[in-house]
Amino acid sequence: MKTAITAALMMCMAVTAWADDDNDDAGFGAAGILSRQNAGEIPGMILSAGMPLLEAGSEITLQSGKHYELEITADGSQELALHGAGFFRAIWIDEIVIEGIELRPLGVDSLEFDEAGSAEISFLAVKPGTYTLGVPGNELQTVKIKIE
Repeated sequence: MKTAITAALMMCMAVTAWADDDNDDAGFGAAGILSRQNAGEIPGMILSAGMPLLEAGSEITLQSGKHYELEITADGSQELALHGAGFFRAIWIDEIVIEGIELRPLGVDSLEFDEAGSAEISFLAVKPGTYTLGVPGNELQTVKIKIE
């Protein structure tokens, strides 16, 4: 009886060791895909009445699977909203930080600034495509964002 139990335990240990032998570690560390090793750079945007969000003709290119932080600052010159439903649905938002308050939303359609302030969006680019982010009805204050 002891021999049968010992054999069964050894077989279970061998199967467990074999099943756990796949090397899934991508090298990102404890933070996983949100680690600094997987971070990309993205320019900040300034919301100001009649001024472009970025330099004229600027386009932002992101890599799918990379983590980014986008800082948006409003100067308070006018109440402005930043729309980009398509873009916000093509990314996974980790958090939005507004004056030290961290929000973890399930989805976002737009951000509206009624007065001067800033918001930082921490996200993972997911769905390849070309999207727009900007003030509705104002081509000057619109940025094309391409996810490759």
